[in-house]
Amino acid sequence: MRKTLRWLLSLSLIIGTVATAGAATAADQKSPSGTAVADTKDASDTTDIKDRVLAIPGMSLIQEKPYAGYRYFVLNYTQPVDHRHPSKGTFQQRITLLHKDTSRPTVFFTGGYNVSTNPSRSEPTRIVDGNQVSMEYRFFTPSRPQPADWTKLDIWQAASDQHRIFTALKKIYTKNWLSTGGSKGGMTATYFERYYPRDMDGVVAYVAPNDVVNKEDSAYDRFFEKVGTKECRDKLNAVQRQALIRREPLEKTYAEWAAANGATFTTVGSLDKAYEAVVMDFVWAFWQYSLLADCESIPAATASDQEIYDVIDAISGFSAYTDQGLATYTPYYYQAGTQLGSPDIKQPHLGKLSRYGYQPPRNFVPRDIAMKFDPRVMPDVDNWVQHHADRMLFVYGQNDPWGAEQFRVGRGARDSFVYVAPGANHGANVAALSPEQSAKATARILDWAGVAPAAVQQDAAKAKPLAPFDAKLDHQKVDRRQALRP
Repeated sequence: MRKTLRWLLSLSLIIGTVATAGAATAADQKSPSGTAVADTKDASDTTDIKDRVLAIPGMSLIQEKPYAGYRYFVLNYTQPVDHRHPSKGTFQQRITLLHKDTSRPTVFFTGGYNVSTNPSRSEPTRIVDGNQVSMEYRFFTPSRPQPADWTKLDIWQAASDQHRIFTALKKIYTKNWLSTGGSKGGMTATYFERYYPRDMDGVVAYVAPNDVVNKEDSAYDRFFEKVGTKECRDKLNAVQRQALIRREPLEKTYAEWAAANGATFTTVGSLDKAYEAVVMDFVWAFWQYSLLADCESIPAATASDQEIYDVIDAISGFSAYTDQGLATYTPYYYQAGTQLGSPDIKQPHLGKLSRYGYQPPRNFVPRDIAMKFDPRVMPDVDNWVQHHADRMLFVYGQNDPWGAEQFRVGRGARDSFVYVAPGANHGANVAALSPEQSAKATARILDWAGVAPAAVQQDAAKAKPLAPFDAKLDHQKVDRRQALRP
């Protein structure tokens, strides 16, 4: 349970949303404080966990997959298209459940995109040795209403999806809950906390961008002036320049690839626009997913056309801005162009070689989907985090471009931290922090989950994950989303 002070700080928000949550979850019991009442039969209920979960109104089974030591379910959950007007249609939202035991804490994981249907554990899940619920973000297929009313894709609606899932499952998983996610998932966990600050007992947000003022992106320019070493920066810049200088022969290669693979460019407008968008992403994509040591594999500016083409393709991905590559990520670009914001960097080393500059999200969303940017949303979240964050941990990578604009915690924040992993990229995590910060972060996560051993309560330096490493479950693969996406 979150502290009374936190409740008072968020009272105006709760008043505005409690009616909606109640309408959308009429079958859910609530305590006087608004938190879901724990199922009093939880400790002694011998009903199979699958039956208990499927007894939740609106929950249905897609598939159960075996995994030693766990039960793993892929599920659908019926959600309102519009949480403000629950009677105006529903859609099926895909979620997964990695069940260990109802006596353990639960981690709510959000990737911000599609959900994986294979068992895995987020870092906090391993740290607390708990259960894990993972949510597919609304409007990513198949979790998309039909017909799709794109005005219902916003961060409050998504947070309300998460709130309903939590409220439904809290009756079974009555112990502490933490929310987590990386990149857009870290943003999602943060927004959930902003709108429903009484749900979670702690938040671990990894590499979460915080584009407070969409038109002010100088922090990214400063980042690219200093990241890594000058030798590496010069090498990357030179290859990027060559890709634009040699545009004609390299675009011919691109066109041949597109014809052979049935790739089209209706959304972005032309092969030329798509080609330049990929090239413009090259330096950013390198630092997002690579390490400084990987600079050794970058060819010299004198390399052949094919070598230049191949390295751009390997790092930026020439499929990214095709109609086929963009289709999956339409919900992201829609949100970037309506609420989240998107980076725009100068790259002065390119001179006048660029014809289009960094193209806006509008260019990557089909024209029949209307978009209008709301500049009020991100400043509101940023202000809330600075002044009201409680039990929130933000982890960034030193060499990750998305960390150029970070969340910050101010005087009003309580038990909250921002840590930066030395030399890390977009895959930064608690384990990559300095030993002192890693131990402290692990200790706080254990404490928030209510499972910190006595030795850790006395000395944070003794903190370590409670579950042993599992090579399959805990493989922390950075999901490489080619193109400029968090």
